[in-house]
Amino acid sequence: QVQLVESGGGLVQAGGSLRLSCLASRSIFSFPAMGWFRQVPGKQRELVAHVTSDGTTNYADYVTGRFTISTDNAKNTVYLQMNSLKPEDTAVYYCAAQWGRTWSHAYWGQGTQVTVSS
Repeated sequence: QVQLVESGGGLVQAGGSLRLSCLASRSIFSFPAMGWFRQVPGKQRELVAHVTSDGTTNYADYVTGRFTISTDNAKNTVYLQMNSLKPEDTAVYYCAAQWGRTWSHAYWGQGTQVTVSS
């Protein structure tokens, strides 16, 4: 088991930036991948970005060039730097630690709200 605690969400104007943090209760290096997802009411949770244990990163098309995922293994923390935010980025953002082959096998944080005003 692992506990994931997200922080850094809030209200920001369009064009602004936020950095989300996800603190894990144990080493994140042990997981095949760490990811950030987001969800808005009435829609499925979607993968925003993920990073594998070898450092490979992958982004959803709609955040490429604006968001950056990174890790600090010494601090057991995963970050999501979000720049040039748009109102459509408004969502609850979740951190996930994949323990199996797919994201169906993952631990989840409680989520942090990001609201982007126009």
